[in-house]
Amino acid sequence: MFEGIEFVNKEMFWLLLAFPLAILWYLLKHNKQTAELKISSLKGFKITNSWLPKLRHLLFVLRLIALALLITALARPQSVDVSTKTKTTRGIDIVMAIDVSASMLAKDLSPNRLEALKKVAAEFIKGRPNDRIGLVEYAGESYTKTPITSDKAIVLRSLKSIKYNTIIEGGTAIGMGLATSVNRLKDSKATSKVIILLTDGVNNSGFIDPKIASELAVEYGIKTYTIGLGTNGMALSPVAILPNGNFQYGRIQVEIDEELLKEIAEVTGGKYFRATDNKKLEEIYDEINKLEKTEIEEFKYYNYEEKYRPLVILAGLFLLMELLLRYTIFRSFI
Repeated sequence: MFEGIEFVNKEMFWLLLAFPLAILWYLLKHNKQTAELKISSLKGFKITNSWLPKLRHLLFVLRLIALALLITALARPQSVDVSTKTKTTRGIDIVMAIDVSASMLAKDLSPNRLEALKKVAAEFIKGRPNDRIGLVEYAGESYTKTPITSDKAIVLRSLKSIKYNTIIEGGTAIGMGLATSVNRLKDSKATSKVIILLTDGVNNSGFIDPKIASELAVEYGIKTYTIGLGTNGMALSPVAILPNGNFQYGRIQVEIDEELLKEIAEVTGGKYFRATDNKKLEEIYDEINKLEKTEIEEFKYYNYEEKYRPLVILAGLFLLMELLLRYTIFRSFI
């Protein structure tokens, strides 16, 4: 009955403690007011069994109910309808720079490094509804896969379509990937600009030095998180292409230029991470997600609706009923 109802003046319910005293007073008064007539015999009197005298206590019950309703009304029951409106007060523009060189097909992550990354990155994108995200692919050269956009469906489709291909020159051009990402963000008006750069190798191609690219990121106020992807030791990686077009795999030593990635992250105010397996990769993206939180301002609107009026009307009806019964049906018994 009172689901979703709040009482403003809860202290009024203390008045209900007077009810036991009122009941005790009524019982004592009733016993004193009951007249007794002693006669030697009832012969000559017509005896009738009437139910009306037994129901005269109903008047007192009606009055108690009316008082209980009035006390509840004094407690001011209200229903509260709360509506919320959120406002993003600080947007973040993010570019994910993804290494798509042949080594990303290594199987030290399941099913391979690239597919494992795409799965984790997709969940990261879904968890950033208020931010704009773009994608950059790089190997021996780099290009923009998706400019920064708030349309997550487009970004997710682009991410899903990323795969190793021979169109991009082979190698790992970390400087090129970082520079292209900076170029996508340099004109952004967002309060916070972030690059998540992932690679599984060393910088061995491209005509832009990674250190120069990181200086550009600093100049434009772009924070860079770097991720080294690959197990420690040997990994089953592509070593050749068979006549049927499939890759031939062999165990190759994993080499990641961690010193370079740490330097890029430190200079730009970011952080370096090492992902050696699927679980660690997920944990890294979760941590970045927590580090780069979009500030959201929440407004709450309260709509109060008073509920005491029906209680007062009902109490009045009970009192009116008591008066009518008192001066009509029960008049001769009181």
